[in-house]
Amino acid sequence: MGANCASVKSLPVEVTIGLVDERKTTKKQAQAMRREYEAKMHFLGKVPLLQRLPKDQHPLVASVCESKVFKTKDTIIRQGDIGDEFFVIRTGEAGVFVKVDGVYRKVATLKSGDYFGENALLRDEPRSATIVAESEIKTFRITRSKFAELGLSDKLQFASRKAVSSGADALSKAKPPSPKTEAEVKLITDAIKNNEHLNPMSTVEDSKIQAFVDTMWKEHFVKGEIVISQGDLITDYFYIVQDGRFEICVAEEGEHAPKSGDKLARAHNQKTVNLVAKGGSFGELALLYMAPRAATVRAVTNGTCWVIDRGNFKDIMMKSSEAKIDEFVGHLENVPLLSALLANEKRELARALVDMIFLQGEPIVTQGLPGSTFFIMYEGTVDIVKDDMVMGHLEANPEKAVAQYFGEFALLENVKRAATIVATSAMVKCLVLDRESFEHLLGPLKDIIQYEKNNLTKERKKKKEQQVVSSAAALSASRDKVLRKDLRKIGLIGLGGFSKVELYEHARTGRTYALKSVSKGYLCNHNLQQTVLNEKSVIVMTNSRFIVTLFETYNTDEHLHFLLEAALGGELYATMNRKGLFGDNGITRYYSAGCTFVFEHLHERNILYRDLKPENIVLDDKGHMKVTDFGLAKFVIGQTYTTCGTPEYFAPEMINASGHTLSVDWWSLGIFMYELMAGSTPFESPYPMQVYAKIVRGINKVDFPTKVFDSELENLIKSLLKTDPRQRIAMRPGGIMNLKCHKYLQDFDWNGMRDFKLKPPYRPRVKDKMDISNFFPSEKEVPPSEAYDDPGDGWDRNFATSD
Repeated sequence: MGANCASVKSLPVEVTIGLVDERKTTKKQAQAMRREYEAKMHFLGKVPLLQRLPKDQHPLVASVCESKVFKTKDTIIRQGDIGDEFFVIRTGEAGVFVKVDGVYRKVATLKSGDYFGENALLRDEPRSATIVAESEIKTFRITRSKFAELGLSDKLQFASRKAVSSGADALSKAKPPSPKTEAEVKLITDAIKNNEHLNPMSTVEDSKIQAFVDTMWKEHFVKGEIVISQGDLITDYFYIVQDGRFEICVAEEGEHAPKSGDKLARAHNQKTVNLVAKGGSFGELALLYMAPRAATVRAVTNGTCWVIDRGNFKDIMMKSSEAKIDEFVGHLENVPLLSALLANEKRELARALVDMIFLQGEPIVTQGLPGSTFFIMYEGTVDIVKDDMVMGHLEANPEKAVAQYFGEFALLENVKRAATIVATSAMVKCLVLDRESFEHLLGPLKDIIQYEKNNLTKERKKKKEQQVVSSAAALSASRDKVLRKDLRKIGLIGLGGFSKVELYEHARTGRTYALKSVSKGYLCNHNLQQTVLNEKSVIVMTNSRFIVTLFETYNTDEHLHFLLEAALGGELYATMNRKGLFGDNGITRYYSAGCTFVFEHLHERNILYRDLKPENIVLDDKGHMKVTDFGLAKFVIGQTYTTCGTPEYFAPEMINASGHTLSVDWWSLGIFMYELMAGSTPFESPYPMQVYAKIVRGINKVDFPTKVFDSELENLIKSLLKTDPRQRIAMRPGGIMNLKCHKYLQDFDWNGMRDFKLKPPYRPRVKDKMDISNFFPSEKEVPPSEAYDDPGDGWDRNFATSD
């Protein structure tokens, strides 16, 4: 790690946990810890009960999961006993025995990955069987007390659910089937195969066509009779023309179609857009996804149609083969909105979906019209059009596991469509779910969509406020720009997970800078584009001597670059370790005061830092501290929910994903002060996942050796590490002054610190402005630059401030 570099903590937290602990363990120990953690998460992730926990709670489950070994013939649980333990088998086999009429009978064998006793985590319940080890068995075990201690029972997501049904009302509209001649069977078969919406979506199987034939009945219409009325929300039937002609008309702007009950009415100023004769069909789209009728259909002559009702139509279309269901489930896996659903719930949902296709230029939904259908687009491209202006594009590609969805709010109520979605590729393939099926099936998804709807306005407002502040804080236009071509490389000073930091000299002025280069290939391959853009937008909003200054940003073919202030005194964490500076009150006061000024500056701008630790503080040539690495910083008004940072520095509310505010930075200051004194963090554990459990148990369970901590410092740290964010000392009435006036810091020279007049407790040796001897990166460890394939969406277009 080095000055100004993007640390490993910018990676997703699951990756971070193992990497962070390597600084306290050997590589072999760290690898063993990761393997143990991965094994726990792998096995526990298969348990349906635990899948009902929010994903951010899974590490907590792992943290209370213990290893337990049973020998051959050991009885693990006994039928009839009240149990309080749950087991997952890692290796070995066990027999399941049930006592019937006084005799134990073996009913099953459990192997690696199987589990038993999950109900014991929730309630007192007699064991329903006896489990006996048939070989040595290694298990993971969770006790109810540990499960309850972390409040996990309350976080389980249950919801009542019903079987999918078309509903009695729909079925009641069906009429008895009419007898059919061979010619009529052929006509119906050909009409279904030739229907552009039905044929491409599943090449309608013979069994489905036969079901249509068996179910349809014949109806007669007289000349001038309205069969379907434009805008009608009652969409009950699909028609195939046996004889006669039927015109399809669309009302001119400002006109209204006749009411469906007015069978012989004629609408004025209607435009005929199509004629349907023998063998043609109409009405299928409205049945498939409950859309208002898009046109009026009127009999031009006396005519006869074969008819099927919506209930039978949907039941037939929804009967997909198991192979097709597997395909649908694969598409559902690519929809983030559905990630909370269990595997069996996704399969149920897949059975309720109808596969549809839309042709180029065809509107899928229309702005202003009511809708009751949710669309999952798994192949093709569409335009989003609002008030006749193209507002955006969506693309779905099953080969790249990219799906799009829209219309989710229509599952909750009769909302009007906010925009028109138009197919722009030759074909757009969608899976469609209407509100009726949805209400019979998925309670949990309804809660998620309702939450999104309730928070949509708030999130838009927050994003708008962020954009306004970011744009107002751009780099000064009057500055002397530093062109990249005028920079000369001196040497490597820092490494990150996907970046490197090098010292450069400006050819004209001789000034030196730290150039942080980030791989664009890595960013795109790991969906971290927004992270680096956010880092830039946050830094340009700051102007503090305690924060490294950003001078320019550059955009080259393979990298994004930050031109930063060069702090040549080295990284605080490495300095503390090399010089043995832990346990010094003067050092703790000095660097804690500097961090206080940083947080004061950031919080005034509603910036949450979220990654304080010694690695992210660098020293200048005089020893003054500077905070660097803003990869996890965020502009926040209110709460945010992203779990990120260094696990040992996590606040309880971040672990619980209950939403965190600026108060998490004050928590991290408490951890920071403890580490500067003790040389380790207060919640450190040999097993990474146990860190979370210790944090949740709280600081009062942590030992403060009197040899290192005096009572005043212990009191200050505990006042920063309050479980309730509102009770942390800088969050209470009085704010930061509560901290500055605390007994541990009340005699500190705050003014001298603020003005950089206070002598630093340690001054590094820096010979000149090109001395990189305080940094120790290895050229062999420079992360590979992943090849960049420009997605063409212009995500990096506005990144550079200079050439």
